[in-house]
Amino acid sequence: MSSHDKVAIVTGAGTGIGKAVAIALLHDGYRVALAGRREAPLEQTAAESGAAAGRALVVPTDVGDPQAVRALFARTREAFGRLDVLFNNAGIGAPLVPLEDLTYEQWTAVVDVNLTGMFLCMQEAFKLMKDQSPRGGRIINNGSIAAHAPRPNSAPYTATKHAVTGLTKCGSLDGRKYDIACGQIDIGNAASEMTARMATGVPQADGTVKPEARMDLAHVASAVLYMAGLPLDANVQFMTVMATKMPFVGRG
Repeated sequence: MSSHDKVAIVTGAGTGIGKAVAIALLHDGYRVALAGRREAPLEQTAAESGAAAGRALVVPTDVGDPQAVRALFARTREAFGRLDVLFNNAGIGAPLVPLEDLTYEQWTAVVDVNLTGMFLCMQEAFKLMKDQSPRGGRIINNGSIAAHAPRPNSAPYTATKHAVTGLTKCGSLDGRKYDIACGQIDIGNAASEMTARMATGVPQADGTVKPEARMDLAHVASAVLYMAGLPLDANVQFMTVMATKMPFVGRG
């Protein structure tokens, strides 16, 4: 099946990594459902892609809401007939405050989006992919460098991203019998609104504040495109794409 026949869903498609990946998929010929909380940024993504009418479907979605997630996948199936790729990307962080000062509401807000939302989208993707013809598809979860090592004061984000790794492994195992491949991309310091503060300085593990290297979003988009384009008998289980000089390898 060529990319011109394939269908993708991208969550968090209105900004940053999700936007870059959605546009890359559209440019490669995919039909793409664009999901995110706010409609205006999703419409902007569709417009900037230059995609022909009918190839980009805007579906405002709160991934932490089971009903909204079911509606997203139902609308995708109704519009495009199938689903080949889910880029499970939507995520948020909590304020960078000491662990003991986090509120319950700050904790659950991150868990609802980063973990429960990712699970709900995987679940609906499984249901759709295992029953379609040709059967199967690919799920790519957006992990993070935080899936391996925390930043200071990042308990909710780091905990959920570690949990995403477990979800990815379960999806990979449980999806085999349905020809569903599941992998994870761990991204370090892609240049987006979320990482803008890194250019001026962010807290380090040794208590200092230092600027950090960032990389162009295009490198993330091309990596996801590679993962998405593999035949279903091959899988990138885990990939780390990061700014070469960011503090991670060797703990610094």
